[in-house]
Amino acid sequence: MTREEYCAKIDEAIGQIGFEGTFIDCEPYGNGHINDTFVVRCMLEDGSIIRYILQRMNHETFKQPEQLMENIAGITGFLKKKIIQNKGDVKRETINIIPSRDGKTFYRDSIGSYWRAYLFIENTTCFDMVEKPDDFYQSAIAFGHFQKLLADYPAKTLHETIPNFHNTPVRFRALKEATQEDVLGRVKEVRDEIAFVMEREEFTHILMDLHKAGKLPLKVTHNDTKLNNIMIDNATGKAICVIDLDTIMPGFSVNDFGDSIRFGASTGAEDELDLTKVNFNLSLYELYTKGFLEGCNGSLTATEIDMLPVGAKMMTLECGIRFLTDYLQGDVYFKIHREKHNLDRARTQFKLVSDMEKNWAEMHDIVGKYR
Repeated sequence: MTREEYCAKIDEAIGQIGFEGTFIDCEPYGNGHINDTFVVRCMLEDGSIIRYILQRMNHETFKQPEQLMENIAGITGFLKKKIIQNKGDVKRETINIIPSRDGKTFYRDSIGSYWRAYLFIENTTCFDMVEKPDDFYQSAIAFGHFQKLLADYPAKTLHETIPNFHNTPVRFRALKEATQEDVLGRVKEVRDEIAFVMEREEFTHILMDLHKAGKLPLKVTHNDTKLNNIMIDNATGKAICVIDLDTIMPGFSVNDFGDSIRFGASTGAEDELDLTKVNFNLSLYELYTKGFLEGCNGSLTATEIDMLPVGAKMMTLECGIRFLTDYLQGDVYFKIHREKHNLDRARTQFKLVSDMEKNWAEMHDIVGKYR
């Protein structure tokens, strides 16, 4: 598609979504890697400006956009009722879908691309990295509160937008298959990393086995609980809204907790080459645990609380498995920016797993302190 054709599709989408006011302009926005995102400005009758987020959804990553939007509409509608009950602000404390002119939650353009729009949440910031500990703490409260608000949502009614997304035994089997196939002859250079994973095969089954035994419930899970999916109010410094609900699915609350720890309690970047700079920060783990349990406010079962450290290690190990598998398969899933990028990413995750294992007793003690 040429630039002119692409711009025409943006204009088509803008014309078919029910934006309030008179259209002013549209500009690219943010640095997301999945969807194409724009900010749209319109002028209301009183002369004030209202902004919206417009996105072209990536239907290569999300194969069923209609189901994805059905999930988001169900979740946000449920959240709005809870927010109103709590006398909150529904325009700032959850995302608000702007329907298309025919009343749908999305618009499908003339070449089959899917577009959606949300009300822009003004006077907020999201951070790509932990700049100060309180931001991480605020994200913990927000994701915990998200669990609390959705504790009685029927999770099984949600569509699984990416099948087996956090099914760690399935990820483990995929690595074994990639190792056996060795399509690029890379196995010989990563035997230590493969062995690291294989030694932890039994661990990969813990959460799924607990669920099958009826001891670990399926909950509504966000599945991408990074700091940059929290909007923090500029005036108060408090987290007010969880965004990016594309991966909302049934899952385990401990995995949402764990993915935050994997991302936020590391001293190094996800693709750091110098592994001496990559360490598990126990203080940040404690800060997040405190905030998450505060936000959950009694909505977790005893088993869920017990399994929080397992969730942290599980998500870190699983992420490393996914990076290593992709490396063996030829870097077909994750975007890379240099040779062996996915291998470097896998190694940082395995370094964090090793650090967690060294601090395993302390991790459980911290959970016990705040439960």
